[in-house]
Amino acid sequence: MHKTSLCLAIALLAATGAQAQEIYLKAGLPGYGIGFAQPLGPLFTVRADFLTLGERRERRTEDGIDYDGRLEASRVALLADLFPFAGSFRISAGVTAAKYRLDLVATGAGGTITVGNTTYTTTANDRFEVQVKMPSTMPYLGIGWGHHSQSGLRFSFDIGAAVGKARLGYQLSGPWASQVSQQDIDAELAELRDGVGKVRAIPQVTLGIGYSF
Repeated sequence: MHKTSLCLAIALLAATGAQAQEIYLKAGLPGYGIGFAQPLGPLFTVRADFLTLGERRERRTEDGIDYDGRLEASRVALLADLFPFAGSFRISAGVTAAKYRLDLVATGAGGTITVGNTTYTTTANDRFEVQVKMPSTMPYLGIGWGHHSQSGLRFSFDIGAAVGKARLGYQLSGPWASQVSQQDIDAELAELRDGVGKVRAIPQVTLGIGYSF
């Protein structure tokens, strides 16, 4: 979906003018990817790019519970750049179509898990799953250098953020699902919101290299 959106955005940008077009690569936070820039003159450029971290897995502890974590992170952005001084410095704004999701899975394995204020004895079939998701569409604001109307080898730098509030969901499965109280679940989710759930933006700090033709 994101790659299809990027291809459509590039096709639209390429049709907007006769200025030098740039294809570029970027790497940093929140990942690595490819993009296309279409200057509209010395003061304006429009861009589309795709960044991804792919999928990452790790084991982590949140509020005393050991989770197997899986992070998926990718986004397509459609951006407009303003060069207020007709140089390489720019102000960037736009919108991102994103997939930022963290899945946390705690399994019983016959031990105990403390949810909220209660310790529960579990079986190997018991699972507590938490999902942390960012909105699928978020505005982007930032500053940077590069992607202006020059030809040849190009370098760029971006610092900014896609702004949105993380949302939490959960599932309980296995025999213990009927035993865990809603009060304990609410308490556990409240603690998670004080940690990973407090995310309000996805920062971007990237370096890029491209070629304009």
